Amino acid sequence: MAADSTALAAILDGQGKYDEAAALYQRAFAIFERVYGCEHYEIAVTLNNLAANYQARGDTVESERLYQLALTLKEKLLGRNHPDVATTLNNLAAVYKSQGRYAEAEPIYRRAATIFEAALGLAHPKAATCRRNYEALLREVNVQTVPRSS
Repeated sequence: MAADSTALAAILDGQGKYDEAAALYQRAFAIFERVYGCEHYEIAVTLNNLAANYQARGDTVESERLYQLALTLKEKLLGRNHPDVATTLNNLAAVYKSQGRYAEAEPIYRRAATIFEAALGLAHPKAATCRRNYEALLREVNVQTVPRSS
């Protein structure tokens, strides 16, 4: 039942039906928590997905909070250098970047890229995407810090 809810929520997210998707993610979270307890992989994944949902709706404060919870749980369950940890790091860095918090986003993108590349290789799509995100941040920061001539 909970897995079906998260699958449907992902479809609704893709259709831009964020409120309906969030309700399903929250329902799945409650079921997973009741069945597995609060420290289970499904909880971490659902937190990450719900964070992405809030991010898509523009609620970066709640998105950041949920990504932090997902990250803490994933690190505990999977270890600090697991690709699933890198996924959440990449997502969290994107939130920081969207908020203009470049100094916080930079080391998180760097860590995520390092994890992806070590675990999956340079050519893996997740590693490549994260590297592009990191490089885009570096270009944006460079543009932001270069003084403009008058």
